[in-house]
Amino acid sequence: MARKKQNPIARFIRWLFRIIVYFLLITVAWVGVTAFIPPPITATMLMDENSISKDWEPLESISPNLARAVIAAEDGKFCSHDGFDREAIRKAMERNREGGRIRGGSTISQQTAKNVFLWQGGGYFRKGLEAYFTFLIEKIWGKKRIMEVYLNVAETGIGTYGAQAGAQRYFKKDASDLTKMEAARMAAALPLPKKRAVNGASGFTARYGNTIAARINVVKREGLDSCIYD
Repeated sequence: MARKKQNPIARFIRWLFRIIVYFLLITVAWVGVTAFIPPPITATMLMDENSISKDWEPLESISPNLARAVIAAEDGKFCSHDGFDREAIRKAMERNREGGRIRGGSTISQQTAKNVFLWQGGGYFRKGLEAYFTFLIEKIWGKKRIMEVYLNVAETGIGTYGAQAGAQRYFKKDASDLTKMEAARMAAALPLPKKRAVNGASGFTARYGNTIAARINVVKREGLDSCIYD
């Protein structure tokens, strides 16, 4: 008896279903493992043409000044949103429609998802994956872990990644000893670490650093870091 030929559409649907199931299993397991184990390396580090300097430190060994500085600079709603600041996204879209330099509305959670699991650059496909991984780390990691990983994988200078490597490079001290001004200067350079100076900053970067330093007290006073420091 001749074997009945499979419908190509049904075959494609089964193939697609398997791909989706494997993708979900692998990515959830990947996020689950990195909830406990430091990510050994990221795509950004692999594509960096410079020699890499990095040194993982637990959150407790990083000055609260730096965590508060990045909240003040990057994501004031870090402790209250679910990974996405919809108001910031809406405002970014409105500014982008007006033309000029493209701006994003990424939260610290989104930046962490991109830095750990994806690559730099834009595109709707990568942004879609970023949203997916952001959802996963918010559900599996939680806020403390997200901040810990962010402060350890963020590019803090040319070939320099993480709070400890940055603190050693710029101030010759451990990340645990960063002052408010030092933390603010590092946070001010984070969006463009290869172009913005931490030491000897001038112009916008210097003014922005001063603003962040003043906001650190506001972050602490208003409990904007409550999800990190109980």
